[in-house]
Amino acid sequence: MDREWNDKQPIYRQLRDRVVAMILEDVLKEGDPLPSVRNVAAEYRVNPLTVLKGYQQLVDEDFVESRRGLGMFVKTGARNLLLQGERQKFLAEEWPRIQANIQRLGLTPEDLLNGAGKRRGSKSGKGER
Repeated sequence: MDREWNDKQPIYRQLRDRVVAMILEDVLKEGDPLPSVRNVAAEYRVNPLTVLKGYQQLVDEDFVESRRGLGMFVKTGARNLLLQGERQKFLAEEWPRIQANIQRLGLTPEDLLNGAGKRRGSKSGKGER
């Protein structure tokens, strides 16, 4: 997890978002335990109640379950639910801005595909002259 915090969101929300990213990236798989509240609090120098609040949001959203005495675990189906939600959020919030920018710049689908291929295919920038 990234150690930097931004001032745009509360820390508990950023913690929640980092756990979501770990689930989406398959760092945390279904059935895996979340890092302990104490460890996260110590590592990131935040109050354990802040970590707990972020984790509790995930429980409330039904992505994580709390097992008394054992900790918190990623629920079965959480990744698929998160993918659906994140895709909808992207299409509703981010895609309209991206699409408007594409139209403003007059980019074609070929421009987009060719531009993405150049960046992906070259790590050092060699051979792109």
